[in-house]
Amino acid sequence: MSKEILSIDGEKLGEITLAKEVFAVEPNLHVMHLALRRQLNNARQGSACTKTRSEVSGGGKKPWKQKGTGRARAGSLRSPLFRGGGVIFGPKPRSYEISMPQKARQLALKSALSARMEQLVVVKDFSQISQPKTKLMVNALKSLKVSGKVLIIADLNADENKNLVLSARNIPSVKMILPTNLNVKDLLEADFVVMTESAVNAVTERLK
Repeated sequence: MSKEILSIDGEKLGEITLAKEVFAVEPNLHVMHLALRRQLNNARQGSACTKTRSEVSGGGKKPWKQKGTGRARAGSLRSPLFRGGGVIFGPKPRSYEISMPQKARQLALKSALSARMEQLVVVKDFSQISQPKTKLMVNALKSLKVSGKVLIIADLNADENKNLVLSARNIPSVKMILPTNLNVKDLLEADFVVMTESAVNAVTERLK
């Protein structure tokens, strides 16, 4: 299968052959769900912490005598029954990380790429953005006929893309990632995916 290679002005420059085993697999919804869940869980800090009754300061003195007051027995004001006391079964620092086999992660990426084939736009590069100006990037997106949330996958450190980051970072709906940082969440959230020719080759080599 092939896809047109466009300039950022929307002109056709040629065609690129996309590997069927990367861009045309049957999307596996279950594996994509697992990969998305793993990504969201692994991004959690897991730093929530509450103190148990043994960790709360104070409470060394028995608040009132054992018998004769008509109140329930109490040995400490830091009991979970009292305001300012410890917390029963509260959160403690922990890791939420989920492991996933490498082949399953690759299948999830292939599935997400294949699911977005209709919204995939391949460009030669962003060398035509000669100056770091947001207006040039906005015009480029209009020429490519992409709107909404746009994911740009490109080698942001390459010379031909040197003005890309500075031109696009002020556009709230645009997100830029390196081909090595390709992930299921960004692919599924985007309305359009714009990839450079070199990024397509890099992703293909990684997942083929």
